[in-house]
Amino acid sequence: MAMAGTNRIRKHTSVGPLARLVVAVFAAAALVSGALNMRPMLDNASGAGILGDEGPSAMDTLVGRTARTSASLDGRILALQDALRGGDERAAGSVAVMLGQAYLQKARETGDPGYYPKAEALFTQALEVQGDNVDALVGLGVLAMARHQFAEALDWGERARALNRRHTPALGVVGDAQVELGRYDDAVATVQAMVDLRPDLASYSRVSYLRELMGDRDGALLAMEQAVTAGASYAENIAWVKVQLGNLRFDGGDLAGAEREYAAAAEALPNFAPALAGQARVAAARGDLEAAAALYGRAVTILPLPEFVVAYGDVLDAAGRPRDAAAQYALVEAIQQLYAANGVDTDLELALFTADYGDSAALPRAVEQARAVVATRPSVIAWDVLAWTLYRSGDFEGAAAASAEALRLGTRNAMMLFHAGMIAAARGETDEAIAQLQAALELNPYFSVRFGPEARSTLAQLQAEGVTS
Repeated sequence: MAMAGTNRIRKHTSVGPLARLVVAVFAAAALVSGALNMRPMLDNASGAGILGDEGPSAMDTLVGRTARTSASLDGRILALQDALRGGDERAAGSVAVMLGQAYLQKARETGDPGYYPKAEALFTQALEVQGDNVDALVGLGVLAMARHQFAEALDWGERARALNRRHTPALGVVGDAQVELGRYDDAVATVQAMVDLRPDLASYSRVSYLRELMGDRDGALLAMEQAVTAGASYAENIAWVKVQLGNLRFDGGDLAGAEREYAAAAEALPNFAPALAGQARVAAARGDLEAAAALYGRAVTILPLPEFVVAYGDVLDAAGRPRDAAAQYALVEAIQQLYAANGVDTDLELALFTADYGDSAALPRAVEQARAVVATRPSVIAWDVLAWTLYRSGDFEGAAAASAEALRLGTRNAMMLFHAGMIAAARGETDEAIAQLQAALELNPYFSVRFGPEARSTLAQLQAEGVTS
């Protein structure tokens, strides 16, 4: 199952097919970076009781959530807290690491960044006890990824890898950070090493992500199918990869295939918010906006990721409920403020949100934010956001240059192609605009409730002008 040579990641072959391209960059990096490995580590804790009511968190207050989730995880947290209070200095480092990992898992399951400072303090405490604690270094790397501090994440991951070059969670942090920093050749080598050491769900899903970034959609599907086959001991991990496979199928316009994967994820883990959001996407694509709104409403209450909240708002707006949609867009801004208060760098997300939903007066600031991100982490995602903010601000030449950078890997994603098409249309490059918009709609005619109609109307107008000219 190991793969000889990085070309196997770049382009799949029939010999050995091995995290998702998330153009909606609101999804927090920690939800796909390393967090899949948290649950097995937590099993070392014993005496899991049931955690009592903690009271509403800041995120609970924002979304009106009253029910706490994952009683088993809450029980582990309570047991680890008790163990840490026990004062056994010999075990203090390992217990602090496990509790920090539990808090990261809690953030993953609830979308609440309020657990990040707690996790940071615990990992730091563990390193004070044991300076070469690899798991503490990895924990800080995963935390830095969650906060979009990718250079810091790379540093923590490299420190962990230097201590143990066969520690695949360390390789996961390094590879994820390299991707976000735009260091794709390095990421290919790192993920290849991860696959060679341990061809499992975590490594296969990363191969899928790299292949999708490089335009190899068939290879990305094969790799994610391999991740599903590899399986895991925990229902959430299984559900997560099934959702990623569903997203890949949806992004290729395969509604039936996407629906099947989302249903399988929901069966593996009932009320799994990403599965609900996936089912909402399918419902919206089929024109059932009422069902889509209901599903998104459930997903947002369980896991209020801005990605889900924005999609919920778009469905409400398309259904003729602009006030309800505006409330969701306002909620996104509040959630972003909560992220920032807990150390998450949201500049790129805010720039994209401003370009799509903000006041035109805020566009110069959005362009400035996107430029600053590209300067420090020039990923294709960051370049695409810069291209779109420049387009919205009227700098079509700058937008075209940035869009070319965004597409330099050959990524086939309908939203990115739509951006490129609209930029070309604004520059009067009719043939290029038609080609890009056609490519976007042929790849996935359902790519966006909000922008799909604009893509179709612009394409029709350009084609009509070409006929009459």
